[in-house]
Amino acid sequence: MRLMKLGFASLALLVIGSNAAYAIDVNKKIAAPGQMLVIWSMVSEFCSIKDWHPAIADCKESKEGDATFRTLTLKDNGGTIKEKLDGADDTSYSYEIVESPLPVKNYQAKLWVEPDERDPSRTVIHWDATFDANGKSDDEAKKTISDIFMAGLKGIKQKAMPPEGTEDKN
Repeated sequence: MRLMKLGFASLALLVIGSNAAYAIDVNKKIAAPGQMLVIWSMVSEFCSIKDWHPAIADCKESKEGDATFRTLTLKDNGGTIKEKLDGADDTSYSYEIVESPLPVKNYQAKLWVEPDERDPSRTVIHWDATFDANGKSDDEAKKTISDIFMAGLKGIKQKAMPPEGTEDKN
């Protein structure tokens, strides 16, 4: 399985109940002493995803009333994903997909950073989501979201680490 070959993140898939809802939690540890807030500043802006996720060609932020949205343009096919910002604080934000070609519905996610409990010199980046499969098998939907998360976390690591970056211990 391609995800296992990446070897730099831990991935957990969990079936919740019998209603076919899934939760995916992907974590990435980066050896970045004292850099948690620097890393967060790199990813915290809702549209900064275009700067670190390799699948995103562009991001346009908009307001509808009090709600904030981003429309992502995908690099591979020019498709778009519209997402709504649900909440944010000093080290996290949560969002939901409003419109998307992805094989999911009822998608809600959260991205956040924190110091590694076992090694405070490292920063842990969490990205998790809950969703239902839509139009594809459960396994295909889980793989799609897992691949998106893994590519995004790899993109954050590549952007955060200097060229001679410290090797990740995961």
